[in-house]
Amino acid sequence: MKTILVASSKGGAGKSTLATNLAAHFALEGKRTVLVDADPQHSSSRWAERRAELESAVLPIDASRKRAWRTSLPEDAERVVIDAPAGSMAEDLEHFIEHADAIVVPVLPSAMDIEATVGFLNSLSKVPRVHKRKLPVGLVVNRSKPWTNTSQQAVEMLKTWPYPVVAQLRDTQAYVVLAGLGRSLFDYRSAQVRDHQADWDPLLKWVKKA
Repeated sequence: MKTILVASSKGGAGKSTLATNLAAHFALEGKRTVLVDADPQHSSSRWAERRAELESAVLPIDASRKRAWRTSLPEDAERVVIDAPAGSMAEDLEHFIEHADAIVVPVLPSAMDIEATVGFLNSLSKVPRVHKRKLPVGLVVNRSKPWTNTSQQAVEMLKTWPYPVVAQLRDTQAYVVLAGLGRSLFDYRSAQVRDHQADWDPLLKWVKKA
């Protein structure tokens, strides 16, 4: 079973968007997929409930009791995506990190948001598996507007960090609309959606190698 932890200490960075779309992608590939929801808002769980009637349904698990989530995992689970609680540092996520095969960190493209993420990444660097580069950490620039100087400067700044930028997801209201339907970008094939799906290709390839 491959486990992906989506985490950030900054609220509103897009953790749930990343977690739900990753989970949908795995499920649409035919993988038995579990979405572990540790965020107090439970946005991911509500998304999974809306998706329950689809053939590519995703099983939501409430992780508010922290370690109890492991006992709820079905034995045949092939992919596990964890939506970590916002505001957490690495030491708060030990019970998730110890089971993770990769950590995905969404970052909004602004100096303020990048600065707010520094403390979290510093806390991750103290995790032995991360420090020894045995647990990959990838940054995802979320709600990017690549045609603006702000986004361009943010990406250049992030590229100087020790963790790779594994994707840049352009800003679109489609994520908000699809979340309300229990859907993802990967459920559709229109030209406009395919354009945004391409933004995910580097992240999906990185996750596959993790």
